Amino acid sequence: MQYDYIIVGAGSGGCTLAGRLADRCPDATIALIEAGPHTDRNLLVNMPTGVAVVVPNKLKTNYGYLTTPQRGLGGRRGYQPRGRGVGGSSAINAMIYTRGHPLDYDEWARMGCEGWAWSDVLPYFRRAEGNERGADAWHGDAGPLTVSDLRFQNPFSKRFVQAAVEAGYKPNSDFNGADQEGVGFYQVTQRDGRRCSVARAYLYGRQRPNLHIITDATVLRVKFNGKHASGVEIVRGGRTEMLEARAEIVLAAGAFNTPQLLMCSGIGPAAHLQSHGIAVLHDAPDVGQNLIDHVDFTINKRVSSIEPTGFSLRGIARMLPQFVTFARHGRGMLSSNVAEAGGFLKSRPTLDRPDLQLHFCAALVDDHNRRMHWGHGYSLHVCVLRPRSRGTVTLASRDARVAPVIDPRFFSDSRDLDLLVEGARIARRILDAPSLALHGGKELYTHAGQSEQELRQTIAGHADTIYHPVATCRMGGDARSVVDPQLRVRGVTGLRIVDASVMPTLIGGNTNSPTVMIGERAAELIGHARSDGQRVAPARPEKTGAATSLL
Repeated sequence: MQYDYIIVGAGSGGCTLAGRLADRCPDATIALIEAGPHTDRNLLVNMPTGVAVVVPNKLKTNYGYLTTPQRGLGGRRGYQPRGRGVGGSSAINAMIYTRGHPLDYDEWARMGCEGWAWSDVLPYFRRAEGNERGADAWHGDAGPLTVSDLRFQNPFSKRFVQAAVEAGYKPNSDFNGADQEGVGFYQVTQRDGRRCSVARAYLYGRQRPNLHIITDATVLRVKFNGKHASGVEIVRGGRTEMLEARAEIVLAAGAFNTPQLLMCSGIGPAAHLQSHGIAVLHDAPDVGQNLIDHVDFTINKRVSSIEPTGFSLRGIARMLPQFVTFARHGRGMLSSNVAEAGGFLKSRPTLDRPDLQLHFCAALVDDHNRRMHWGHGYSLHVCVLRPRSRGTVTLASRDARVAPVIDPRFFSDSRDLDLLVEGARIARRILDAPSLALHGGKELYTHAGQSEQELRQTIAGHADTIYHPVATCRMGGDARSVVDPQLRVRGVTGLRIVDASVMPTLIGGNTNSPTVMIGERAAELIGHARSDGQRVAPARPEKTGAATSLL
């Protein structure tokens, strides 16, 4: 099977690139390969509160990875949910739409990523965005990714925002506008009260005969002709197949699986590849290095009110009619993304941008919701936006079907723990403000009288990721960077990477929207390369009818 372009991974970067490239180059055949299933008819994916089920469980749509034992977390193994299915992690995330701070992207440019400063990337954010509030200098309203205000706001989420204002933090109705700092409700990637995954935004419901989506297929390695990427070896239905690419191959498998696939294909740290019996095609020491992730700590508080989502006889009785409301109108409690409100705060007023992020959940979310509690309550998450700790992704096996070894090395730089302690103190000031304090309640693992040492021990015993791993195939202008600013893999030809692994640093916010931006920019880069005379054999589309082929 031959295609002009082969894209590996139907996550946020891959779906964006596939849809845009298919429209931009209608004469080119494109294969989008995904290890998981289609998600367009999955109720738990499309119903926003389904996030409470799909994130904590290893399902067909969630890899449910575990990290190595983390010394900084008291020897615990961290949990790393990652989307597995068309839409990738955008099909299982909390749908929060944030971009990070403009200074984050200016920092990328200073690191040698020419063309990735804030003024460069803002047009791609606006191009992707279909914001229901309308367009302005910061936002777009005509893009495929629908961005909306929540149709349901829990009373406790409103109380959190008011409590934060009472604690001295300013309200902010738009974290993606002129100023990121403050507290308020998040906008979400939802359409008509239902999840707008990147697959729904860019792929589903569109007719593109030149785009073939191949699901339930795992890519084992990239095939090379000399040092030119020429195809991929996949396995599906127990059978191994080869797909050939006439123009380019793009890896978009995410911060864990993209470096894994590079290493399985002979690109990575030479000694590590040789230890697994893999012939070294190109010695790239930084593949799988520089892993950065947002480490997060949660204060959980049980309350007597049944307004927060929870487990009780009264709560269940209250929830049952909500299924009808959601099915008919896309409204009600089931349209909630659970993490409805939050904010971006500075630990010190002299900082040039926020260094802490809050997520408020009107539910008891403990250990990624893997630990269930009877009753009702709420959870206030706080995470370090620009952690200094760096981890790795390495191989457990030369077989790409075996999970990689993920070692975030949380708190290996003690400054991250110091900042999270300060973040927990800020969170407590908000919880102690009148709008929340008057509702009483009892905290699960923390209490107001904790000493700093006790708080540090509690954080080490309960902190974990808030799901934003990046930088394992970092972009840069230096020779050690894995990809150049055009997203081309160094040391070989015909191969690019388009996912969060190329981010040189972790942006100050949720990473789904920035990954979509990368996909938008990649489509333009590849389209320009094609129009500038890249030699590609004439496309020979398979006969697949009028619509996108769903293989």
